Amino acid sequence: MMKIHLYLLTFALIASFMSFITATQNDAGRFLIGAGIHDITGQVAEIGFMGYAVPQQRGHGLLQRMRSRAFIIGDVNREENRVVYVSVDNGMAFQIVKTEVIDRLNKTFGPNLYTDKNVLISGTHTHSTPGGTGGTALVDITTFGFVKENWEACVNGVVQSIIRAHKNLQLGRIKINIGQVDNANINRSPASYLNNIDRGQYTDNTDHEMTVLRLESIDGKNEIGMINFYPVHAVSLNNTNLLVAGDNKGYASYLFEKLKNPPGTLPGQGTFVAAFGQSNEGDVSPNLMGPKCIDTGLPCEFYTSTCNGRAEKCIAFGPGKTMYESNQIIGKRQFETAKDLYDKAELFIDGNSIVNFRHTYVDMQTINVSSRFTSTGRNETTCQAALGYSFAAGTTDGPGDFDFTQSTNSTNPFWQFVSSFLAKPTEQQIRCQAPKPILLDVGLIKPIEWVPFVLPHQIFQIGQLFIVAVPGEFSTMSGRRLKLTIKQALQDAGTWTSDSHIVIAGLSNSYSHYITTFEEYQQQRYEGASTLYGPHTLAAYQQTFYDLSMKLARNESVPSGPTPFDMRGKTFSFVLPPIWDGVPLGKNFGDVITDVDPSYKPGDTVRCSWWGANPRNDLFTEKSFLYVDQFVNQAWVPIFTDDDLETRFLWKRKLIDQSIITVEWDIPTTQQTGPDLYRLRHVGVKNNIFGRQQYNAQSKTFTINN
Repeated sequence: MMKIHLYLLTFALIASFMSFITATQNDAGRFLIGAGIHDITGQVAEIGFMGYAVPQQRGHGLLQRMRSRAFIIGDVNREENRVVYVSVDNGMAFQIVKTEVIDRLNKTFGPNLYTDKNVLISGTHTHSTPGGTGGTALVDITTFGFVKENWEACVNGVVQSIIRAHKNLQLGRIKINIGQVDNANINRSPASYLNNIDRGQYTDNTDHEMTVLRLESIDGKNEIGMINFYPVHAVSLNNTNLLVAGDNKGYASYLFEKLKNPPGTLPGQGTFVAAFGQSNEGDVSPNLMGPKCIDTGLPCEFYTSTCNGRAEKCIAFGPGKTMYESNQIIGKRQFETAKDLYDKAELFIDGNSIVNFRHTYVDMQTINVSSRFTSTGRNETTCQAALGYSFAAGTTDGPGDFDFTQSTNSTNPFWQFVSSFLAKPTEQQIRCQAPKPILLDVGLIKPIEWVPFVLPHQIFQIGQLFIVAVPGEFSTMSGRRLKLTIKQALQDAGTWTSDSHIVIAGLSNSYSHYITTFEEYQQQRYEGASTLYGPHTLAAYQQTFYDLSMKLARNESVPSGPTPFDMRGKTFSFVLPPIWDGVPLGKNFGDVITDVDPSYKPGDTVRCSWWGANPRNDLFTEKSFLYVDQFVNQAWVPIFTDDDLETRFLWKRKLIDQSIITVEWDIPTTQQTGPDLYRLRHVGVKNNIFGRQQYNAQSKTFTINN
């Protein structure tokens, strides 16, 4: 009996000890976590897209709605120690958006909870989003200026997604997993990459690593969301696409959220939020077949990306037969890797539940860079901002016009004369920017600001994870070097561990175009020509982030830095409002032009057209321009909206004031067949002498049979 008592006592002690260990481990990974999502789509017709800078690429409809996906992660004991990561389906994040977002958050939550310092807004870099939201001249000029409606849609959507995340805050935990994405990106400037002296330390000229964060309730029973970081340009849809879309990253988010939210949940309506965040994608393309001469099918010239001396014939495609197929292939590959890493995630974010951040503003034109960070081994300086000739050549994902080519290191008398009307570079600036031949002296053009000069530098710490927010597009090697610099700072501070991990959040908080390495800059391809502040731009970032990381590790304060120029109220716009809507004599808004067939098979495309109105009249935020309805239990139930990739909302101008609206639905091969009835439906708003009024349109009913 004594032995039994001893065994029971021993067992009780072991069980008590194991419970203590388990409680301690769980306690180490306790965070406040919330996720929220909101529509930021903007105007889907007539307005130019942001990304390719092609004025003819104006919206003619909608493939997928744009979303803001917000995640709040906080210290359970200290309210001030929380961070907000927001991924927006936009070309990039702009200072004019961030400033307004913070002002509105301060009005809702007070001045200290969500601030410039602990809110990070990162663009996915889709090139198929309504433009005119940047404020600065260079990014808004091809959309004919600032488009307040699109800016407001973005600002409001970001704010509302953060408010929703705040309302959803709960005690939770985070798992992290890291893996490789197979066959989803290539380097579009390999000639520049080959200049890097440290390329031998890496097996490839792009990063294939994906970092996935699994956010869940403290007991693991409730899945909250997923964040991942992976570098690839969102340019699967090329500059001939006229439908608003989130590109490959938007498609990946759509797939993940559809998987994790309950069956039947319409896009954007679920509580589970999945962000496919951007990283150091500056020289990274999803067009896997690489650049070819579209007239001959032969490879382009390696250094200049030209065909018979001209850049516009050299274009990269693939991997699909169409850009829409390519978009889904690259998006699905990101989704599948993220799902696998999410499902297999075991390592918890712990680090004693540390949540911390540092943020400062830096005038990028006036930095003295220490020899410790430069590639020359000498003290150097950054330059007044300028763009080189190869900027106008574009890239193999979207080539430019005229006679510009990549790898241009000399000036052209004609273009030098033309650009001098905007601003003439100084001799000091020419020397500083060398070997870049200056085409656009955006650092000296007055009176409006063409590019930002004062830029945000920001770093988050969540346990052993460090998120580095950069206001531009870092090339593959630039991103690698920046991460090594931050790692060195954390090692010097004594806080780096074997589990520590660094990710880059690209295109965050502001936009300053590209950041290449010193060696890549010498090649002066598109990315180097678009590195605004000269050959030592990367070194300047490394110097600032080394200091920020040291201050973060030592829990020391950092100065706020100079105040960025506030573009609100100082923008220009030549965008005209939509004209009044009309229909042909004897017709009404919503009248059918071409109706559906009585029956279809899975895999078919259903199509219906109506007389409608300009979609600019109402953004239908958090709603839909179209519905695919199924008659179930004596009621019509929407099963697809304009945010589903199986549908397309098309707008076409007829004469001066008339609009033709077309809705298309690709019937999934898995769609049930039988006697159930279906219909296509469109909702719009007409604008005429009587004001704005909603109208409704629908097709005849049809069935789906084998």
